[in-house]
Amino acid sequence: MQMDYTEFIRSKARVIEDCGFAMPDGYDYLYPFQRSLVEFACKRGRSALYCDCGLGKTPMQLSWADAVVNHAGPVLILTPLAVSEQTKREADKFGIEAYHSREGDISDRITITNYERLHKYKPGYFSGIVLDESSILKNYAGKYRQAITDFMQGIPYRLLCTATPAPNDHMELGTSSEALGIMKRKEMLSVFFTHDSGDTNKWILSGHAKDPFWEFMAQWSRAVRKPSDCGDYDDTEFSLPDMRMVQHTLPSKPVGDRLFAVEAVTLAEQRAERRATMTDRCDKVAEIANANDEPFIAWCALNDESAMLKDKISGAVEICGSDSDAEKERKMLGFSDGSIRAIVTKPSIAGFGMNWQHCNRMSFFPSHSHEQFYQASRRCWRFGQKREVECHIVTTEAEVSVTKNMQRKERLADEMFDGIVSGMKRYQKESKKTTYQPTKKMEMPKW
Repeated sequence: MQMDYTEFIRSKARVIEDCGFAMPDGYDYLYPFQRSLVEFACKRGRSALYCDCGLGKTPMQLSWADAVVNHAGPVLILTPLAVSEQTKREADKFGIEAYHSREGDISDRITITNYERLHKYKPGYFSGIVLDESSILKNYAGKYRQAITDFMQGIPYRLLCTATPAPNDHMELGTSSEALGIMKRKEMLSVFFTHDSGDTNKWILSGHAKDPFWEFMAQWSRAVRKPSDCGDYDDTEFSLPDMRMVQHTLPSKPVGDRLFAVEAVTLAEQRAERRATMTDRCDKVAEIANANDEPFIAWCALNDESAMLKDKISGAVEICGSDSDAEKERKMLGFSDGSIRAIVTKPSIAGFGMNWQHCNRMSFFPSHSHEQFYQASRRCWRFGQKREVECHIVTTEAEVSVTKNMQRKERLADEMFDGIVSGMKRYQKESKKTTYQPTKKMEMPKW
């Protein structure tokens, strides 16, 4: 009998069996939607929670880790820099026993450390592992991706948590699937995707494979932008205040023998424009930051921008790539507790994981990375923020193409996350398939 393409795809898709356990009672601090997600993660054993910023990934992953400890043994939580101490504080708040490790020493329950310190630990000791801000895996060629994936393979219980599972393309979900031991990235691409005819390095989700793909994803992950995305839950307490995007476009100067400034199209032209207008742009950010003594974050891209802004912004502390890990942590936590009024840094350094709802003012020099802009802006604009957030975009006339590209990527990324949520939502209810549960021990016939 001839099989059509949809049937062929479904025949290739795997039914992923549960390898976890029932979540125990307790954890009353969780919202109902959070408990349902943790129950799902416990039951699956190896899963991903793609929840938007501020929905409570930290209490969820701590609850999951505590449940795994009680069921099977010690758990390791990996976080971005400085987020480890923040996670430890959250654990203390919820009465969960956890230890923040910096030198490879471990707890017999939950050990929290940074990705940069992974080499200090041995996977054989742990029964479970959590990757906080697991989008670090999306970069297939990233220096940590293979080391983290290899480390996880011998650990029975695994959880990935991030708000940006695939900011650029659905194919990036393959690295998460591989890390969890669900399906290798190459196999996932060959089953559900096809090559882009215009770019052979890019894969497109096959039209006939869309439903089977989302059904496959829903077996091991949940994508949530608001509580109602995962069931009949109330969104009232998870409504964000407005974020006001304020555009500041400064005049550009003619380059070379030109009479007028022209759009910087190539990367070389854009870098030259950045250098030529650095003082003007930094002066504008300092004017905004110094307008009052409220907390402020100045996000930048160049080292020279960072150094200049630190000198121009009152009370600012610079967090540099050359700082030691301990120094970066000290400065970020100082901003968290209010002992530092303003920080100047790059999204690649401090743009992931931190909860800075006490701050509602920030500035950006636009770049081509939407993920960095999304994550950095969500340090302040996240659930729990009570005030309108001011996001000042400071650019020049010649950088209009960079601004347009950032806005384009933002629209595409929003559409992609919405697509992930809606695609999976149809399959997030428990399967109707019943599993045989014997009630009596089987006995062989005497003959």
